[in-house]
Amino acid sequence: MTGLLLGFGLCFAAGAYLLLADLFHVSTRANTKAILQAAKLRKTNTSGLHVLLFRLSTWLAERLPLTDYYKRKTEATLRSAGIRLTPEAFVAQAIIKATLIFCAGIALLPLLPLLSPLLIFLAIALFFKEIRSADELVRKKREQIEAELPRFVATISQELKASRDVLRILEVYASNAGEGLLHELQITIADMKSGNLETALIRLETRISSTMLSDLVRGLLAVLRGDQGTVYFEMLAHDFKLLEIQRLKRIAMKRPGKVRKYSFLMLGCFILTYMVIIGMEIFKALGKLF
Repeated sequence: MTGLLLGFGLCFAAGAYLLLADLFHVSTRANTKAILQAAKLRKTNTSGLHVLLFRLSTWLAERLPLTDYYKRKTEATLRSAGIRLTPEAFVAQAIIKATLIFCAGIALLPLLPLLSPLLIFLAIALFFKEIRSADELVRKKREQIEAELPRFVATISQELKASRDVLRILEVYASNAGEGLLHELQITIADMKSGNLETALIRLETRISSTMLSDLVRGLLAVLRGDQGTVYFEMLAHDFKLLEIQRLKRIAMKRPGKVRKYSFLMLGCFILTYMVIIGMEIFKALGKLF
């Protein structure tokens, strides 16, 4: 009886979806898949689940109210993270993913009452994870760029002794820059060539929102306005070097904690080996006695 009701519910849901999709002129799966592949929103092949999520997210995004402040903040974060979605679509995607898992937990409540609460908690955790995913990408990108800034500042301090052409200095360093900083330098160089130099540097500072990068941009702006800048960048290189040493020390302090658990695991294996050997010898001795 339960299987019959479940089958009837699935058939009814599928039929209702097809009728409502035709009524509201929802795009077909083939069209949505073509749009996703053309927009390159996914690095891998677009699956049916991605198509379904995109269609539901698009439908919800048109009806999702967001404040102007949250919309501007989320839009800037998505742009920095390289996510090609609108704030409404990004939030709607997180809501849809969490809602699908939540509905699965509610549907399985009569059949698997112990599993349903886990799915409900998983839906809540997934929602917060998806909402914070853009901030996490921006944080990792910022850390990657800040790790390279000491070398960048040291290079600028040496280049300023021979030339004060900020654009040329950025172009020379971009040829050897890391992946994260290279992308931002390419955008800044193109912006400087097509517009105002100071405005391009200010936009670079705004995109990353890093205090270390703000100090670097402040020095480059001073050079563009006529300051010598050599002493400033030498002092900045010294400060960044100290920050880099502190960062490496923090990383080194975290390593023993990761290694310790494997050390305890090896110790447990050695103890278990000796216990097995001793146990076998004890049983052999008991067999000879009796």
